[in-house]
Amino acid sequence: MNFPHFPSKLPQTGTSIFTVMSALAQKHQAINLSQGFPDFDCDRSLTYMVNQAIKHGHNQYAPMPGLPWLKEEISAFTQECYGTTYDPETEITITSGATEAIYCAITATVNEGDEVIVIEPAYDSYIPNIKLNGGSPVCYTLEAPDFRINWDHFKRLITNHTRLIILNTPHNPTGTILHESDIRQLAAIIKDTQIMIVSDEVYEHIIFDGKQHQSISRFPELVSRSFVISSFGKTLHTTGWKLGYCLAPPPLTKELRKVHQFVTFSTSTPFQHGVARYMKEEKEKIIQLKHFYQAKRDLFLSLMKNSRFEPIPCSGTYFQLMKYDQISDKSDTEFSQWLTSEVGVACIPVSVFYRSGKDNKIVRFCFAKEDETLEKAAEILVKV
Repeated sequence: MNFPHFPSKLPQTGTSIFTVMSALAQKHQAINLSQGFPDFDCDRSLTYMVNQAIKHGHNQYAPMPGLPWLKEEISAFTQECYGTTYDPETEITITSGATEAIYCAITATVNEGDEVIVIEPAYDSYIPNIKLNGGSPVCYTLEAPDFRINWDHFKRLITNHTRLIILNTPHNPTGTILHESDIRQLAAIIKDTQIMIVSDEVYEHIIFDGKQHQSISRFPELVSRSFVISSFGKTLHTTGWKLGYCLAPPPLTKELRKVHQFVTFSTSTPFQHGVARYMKEEKEKIIQLKHFYQAKRDLFLSLMKNSRFEPIPCSGTYFQLMKYDQISDKSDTEFSQWLTSEVGVACIPVSVFYRSGKDNKIVRFCFAKEDETLEKAAEILVKV
């Protein structure tokens, strides 16, 4: 058969590592601590609320920007958490997952020749999105094991072509967080520029040890130039629902919605109704989420205490990095494949989060799992 030939827009991009490792885990019946999703269900009251929305006929298109009720609840909750009020009508947009919001924000702002600063290791959608829009990714590399930003080094990457900076806190895959001093330094660096920010805050409610999430929404001098993005999938254990949102000032929201309306147009109506009701009636459960996941992090670390893996401190997200250089000299990709196929526990190699493939002999485990799953995985890993 004669297929048409055309140049690929992403010639270096293959199948996502998350898809690859999950398929490998399934093939070898390994315990899957690779892809970032829970193996437990969401709150039954939430599914009840969604079912009620379906039964009451909320099954047609939602408004393109999102259900007004849900946007009002997001506005109130954001004000309570961070002290900033976003107008539900002009500053909040519901999207089909945070990944769509990130794509729309980048597409709305990045043009041919623009530079976008990406902090690596980075979530794998950032750079392809930049390239699809004709932009040039400029990477700042975090160094193990601290994974902290040296702002003096960071500011050297800024040029007259810098359009956007992508932040992620709490950070996937490292589990680090940005502190108030980090945000203050960033604000000073870009104060007299036209640079905008995409702040990926999908793990905002999963932060540990009494630390406070430093949302860009807390800083008025940055709110006016920022897209702040979050995810109900992470917060409510519903990754398959693909329900996210973006907070941004009216001029940025206007441009984001121009893209959003031609990508997904709108997001699942009954899910929006169910989540809006849940936020109104069960808000305290969201506030307490950090304690739920800290208990899982602490359990996993205690179970792994006698292993030869070396944990790297995790302040947020539901991912735990482990250094394995005392176990093997394999590359992290080879080690992850071996651990999955031969040992029986799947993880993610951290090198895939670097454009350069930087290998620090570190792998990522997801602890958003039932305690029994973590116990079975740890029982195997301590013998490695």
